[in-house]
Amino acid sequence: MNILTLLIFTPMLFGFIIMVMPSTLRASFKYITLLATLLQLGMSVWIYCNFKNGDAFGGISHESQFQFVQKLPWVNLDLGSLGRMQIDYFVGIDGISVTLLVMTSFVLVIAALASWEIKSNLKGFFVLFLILDMAVTGVFCSLDFFLFYIFYELMLLPLYFLIGMWGGARREYAAIKFFLYTLFGSVFMLLVMVALYLSVKDPVTGSHTFNMVQMMNPANYQPGSVFSILSHQTIFGMPARAVGFVVLFIAFAIKVPVVPLHTWLPDAHVEAPTPVSIILAGILLKVGGYGIIRVCLSIFPDVASADAYWLGLLGVISILYGALNALAQKDLKRMIAYSSVSHMGFVLVGIASQTTEGISGAVMQMVSHGFLSTMLFFLAGVVYNRVHDRGINHFRGLATIMPKYTAFMIIAFFASLGLPGFSAFIGEAFSLLGAFKSHSVNGLLPYWMAAFGAAGILLGAAYFLWTMQRMFFGRVNLKGGAVWQTALTDLNLREKITLVPLALIVLALGLMPSLVFDKINDSVLALVQFLQVK
Repeated sequence: MNILTLLIFTPMLFGFIIMVMPSTLRASFKYITLLATLLQLGMSVWIYCNFKNGDAFGGISHESQFQFVQKLPWVNLDLGSLGRMQIDYFVGIDGISVTLLVMTSFVLVIAALASWEIKSNLKGFFVLFLILDMAVTGVFCSLDFFLFYIFYELMLLPLYFLIGMWGGARREYAAIKFFLYTLFGSVFMLLVMVALYLSVKDPVTGSHTFNMVQMMNPANYQPGSVFSILSHQTIFGMPARAVGFVVLFIAFAIKVPVVPLHTWLPDAHVEAPTPVSIILAGILLKVGGYGIIRVCLSIFPDVASADAYWLGLLGVISILYGALNALAQKDLKRMIAYSSVSHMGFVLVGIASQTTEGISGAVMQMVSHGFLSTMLFFLAGVVYNRVHDRGINHFRGLATIMPKYTAFMIIAFFASLGLPGFSAFIGEAFSLLGAFKSHSVNGLLPYWMAAFGAAGILLGAAYFLWTMQRMFFGRVNLKGGAVWQTALTDLNLREKITLVPLALIVLALGLMPSLVFDKINDSVLALVQFLQVK
């Protein structure tokens, strides 16, 4: 069996095992889930180590660009005079996919360890957790748009219940808001997917196809092709392809999230339990960035170049707006949520630059933020689990009573604010380098966007350092007094085992960014060349 298929469906197998086990064995559910995620991590590391660099691939629009490919007929309908409908189970990965897969597998292990805090309805929680695991893994592996859409939509249902059933006081409101936002983008994505299906034909069978690689084929733009005809069609006064690009971008921008489509994120994070917050920030946001690269840029390169200025502008607005909101927050988890909006803005700026440096920086930023946001939300959960409070102003002098916890929080804060030597510095620096270089290379972004983006790093330092100063230093002063001081015990063994690998990874990526860049370089070069000859 193909290794990607094993990677995708292993959690479903373990989820089925948990489902049929009697509830009397509820204590073992968390260990079964942890085993499933560890097996996935092992497979993803094996895939990473066996992924070939530097081969002369055929380019973004050729299947030879992808490795570990499996393509099997899935749905085959005879439509009579309209031909045949062929949908394939088509999976494969390139350099961008493989780095995000490893990051996703690692984050899921951390989320499984964080799930030790869940005490009620364990069977339901871990089954939904493993379904979500399967869905996010499938998104990064899918090369058939129909399959991609199924996995993309499948993420929605378990997240809705995980927030709505195991969240905080306003969990129903946060879950419904998240559901409606995401569903809004997905419904219109379905319409564009059908339009693309009707616009592209398989060169071998001659039938319409959902094959995403075929949708990227430059031959689609030849005079007389359906794609070419669509370029001259209008919808509501806009070119049809521009409408398709905008609709898909909105669907993915909700996930990123891009301002002003971000308002579901702080509510979802604040109300979600710690493991779900980890998955939301560590993985779900990257699905949005990955979708923009894999779908919007690759299938609509002409529109992406025409609208690059507006994408860059939205990225800069997200950087500054998210940072300023983080500076104003009094809830630790909400502050981290708004910092995610700011940090993901660098991803959009890097993508909009359409330079090798910018797109490489965007991917590095996604990988880096996946690990750092996981670390930050896990640390926020440590305090909340002890005293059920996250008010930044309700704590002071934590360094005195929780020195080990403080050490990890300092590492996470300094790494997140872009300190050289850590992963976020590489991601943000290359994203801004790409934005700065864009003006002279392709003329897509003005210099001032890079300058305003750099100001976001300064604001990031402000809100992280201010939070650190208020919570951890000075004389001990806790809202709960002596009761809190007794409850706020330092890190236990499970928490140390969780945090040490995260700290080492963000340091390793900062000192050896080639761990990511070597894998993504061929794919990024192929994408940039494709965008230049669109």
